[in-house]
Order: sequence, then C-alpha cells, then structure tokens
Amino acid sequence: MILFVFEGARREPMLFESIKYLFFDKGTDTIVYSFGNNIYNLYKQIMELGTGDIVSILREIHRDSKENPFKDISNSSDFAEIYLFFDYDLQHKFLSLEEINRRLRDMLKLFNDETSNGKLYINYPMIESIRYTKELPDNNYYLYTVKCAECHDFKRLSYEFCHYGNLDFILIDRHRTPQICSNVKNCWEHLKIMNVSKANYICTGNNTMPLAKNDIAQNKIFDAQLQKYINRPVPSVAILNAFPLFIYDYFKV
Repeated sequence: MILFVFEGARREPMLFESIKYLFFDKGTDTIVYSFGNNIYNLYKQIMELGTGDIVSILREIHRDSKENPFKDISNSSDFAEIYLFFDYDLQHKFLSLEEINRRLRDMLKLFNDETSNGKLYINYPMIESIRYTKELPDNNYYLYTVKCAECHDFKRLSYEFCHYGNLDFILIDRHRTPQICSNVKNCWEHLKIMNVSKANYICTGNNTMPLAKNDIAQNKIFDAQLQKYINRPVPSVAILNAFPLFIYDYFKV
C-alpha cells in the first residue's frame, strides 16, 4: 500500500488520478490524503508533536474526527512507500525567506526515503508550475523563472503564459478513449523530459537527461535553487514541477 500526501485538496489529487491511470499497474493499492495546508504548517505540527512519523501526525490531527482516515493504521511502517508533495510557498505572512529555507531544508532531510518517513517532492514555486509551458514540447522550458516578489501571483501568471486554455491536455476524462489516453500520456512524457532535464540544468548546468537519478535528488535541486536563483540580489525561482520528477524517479523508463 502506498500513501500519497498532497498539500492541496483539488489540483494535486486530480493530476495524480491521471498519472495513476496512465503509469501505474492496474490494481496498485494507494491512499490519497490532502493535508490542506502548506509545508510550514506541517513543520509546525512535527515540532509540536515531536515526531517525524507522518501517519502518527495525521492520525493525531484527526483524533477527534469521526472520519479519521488513519484510525486503523499504527504508523508509517504500515505503508510500503510514502510520498509527500508540497509547494515552495514564498507568500507566508509570518516567516522570513531565511526561515522558510531553513524549515524546508529540515523537511527535505527528514523526508528523504519513501520506505521510511516518506519522500518529499517540492513544486517551485507551486503546483501551477505544471502548466507553465508553451505548446509541448517546449524547448525553452529550462529557461523559465519567476521573481520571488511575483510568486504570490503565480496562478495568474501561469494561466496567462500557458499555451493550453485548461488542464485537459494532462487529464484523463471520464470517457478514457484510447486516443485521449495516448495524447495525454504523450504530454506527460514531454513534461517528464522537460522537467527532469531542467532539474539537471538547475543542478549541473546541463539541459539534458541526467546520467543518474540521484543527480537531481530533491535536496540537490533545493541547494542549487538557493545558490543560483533565490539567494541573489533579485531573488527568483526556477519553475519546476514535482509530478514529472516523481514519474521519472518511480518508474524504470
């Protein structure tokens, strides 16, 4: 059984549904949970409860709820794998950029193994980065950045920039015809190559597929983002989405 913990309640589960249908073996047992808050709130919960066991944290959050999704699950070891997907949320009202980066680095250290506490994937700057593209394949994708000061408006920016009027190009609708599935899977394959190559560009300067998957580990991407983009006189973020990176990491090809 695999646990997926998403920050949002709508966009991420909707995207994952298509990914699961297209890429996972039929019958793969998954649980999808929406945390409903940012990663810094999760960090606060970890500090207050004194544990990095994500299942224990989520069970405690729902302790007084009649619909506790984790009431029959002891801890994270009950899952074969755990994956967490959160945004690099820069528009936090009460945290400095320095504190945001300190907490995120701690979280990447804690959640670095899908068979233990879980593996954390970060969207830069947020989940809407999945649509920040011109017509696929977009050969200029590796160059796209957004100023940190503009990240609060990234939803609008991504909508206006995108070649596609909605997310249908990467979603499987209820009809699920072979042609629709083929077209959508091709789009995800393009996004995988674009995001993985860009992650390698962020880390190494080479806009190519990496030689090894560890070359674009999440902590390496974060450190390179800080060095090359964020900790600059005019801070910016290299736009990158976690879902294509997960597809690349999880599947052999």
